[in-house]
Amino acid sequence: MAGTQSEQSRPVRPQQVGRPRRDQQALLDAAAAVFVTSGVDAPVREIAVKAGVGVGTIYRHFPTRPELVVAVYRHQVEACADAGPRLIAESATPEAALRAWVALFVEFLVTKHGLAGALHGDSAGSDALHTYFVGRLVPVCDSLLMAALQSSGTTHPIDAYNVLKGIGNLCIGAASDPKYDAATLVQLLISGLLAPVAR
Repeated sequence: MAGTQSEQSRPVRPQQVGRPRRDQQALLDAAAAVFVTSGVDAPVREIAVKAGVGVGTIYRHFPTRPELVVAVYRHQVEACADAGPRLIAESATPEAALRAWVALFVEFLVTKHGLAGALHGDSAGSDALHTYFVGRLVPVCDSLLMAALQSSGTTHPIDAYNVLKGIGNLCIGAASDPKYDAATLVQLLISGLLAPVAR
């Protein structure tokens, strides 16, 4: 009973609801930013400095580099997917929403550069991530593309999967060649998609 009384007299600490998740999101944001500038092999110390935490904190959340890379990849996919509906609601036109989302997608492609190497040839893991990527982002791209096409009064025989695939092909080499302006080329692709089809 004494033990029970002692436990009852202890001050109850308020639970920090959502705090660990927010901390993890901050780590992933920092890691994504570092991966863009330094690649997926960047020292964990650099990520820790960017996030304002100790190296041990990163290892506590992500014990291995492949786990961190995959988590960043999924985090970026989710951020890109979530941005679609928000941009449709906030942008002046459907075309502006599509162009803004495509710009985010290009950033994402650069961020995940080197993912396959970081997974050390884990083809099963890479395949699972590709399936996840397609399942999350193709529907978002489709809704943005259809809205922009309807708004411009044009139709196009290409689908969202091929649009994303084309953007991906235009982004190849962007991370390794500072003179290569993939973002501008991708926007030109969007202009072509939205232009009236010649009969």
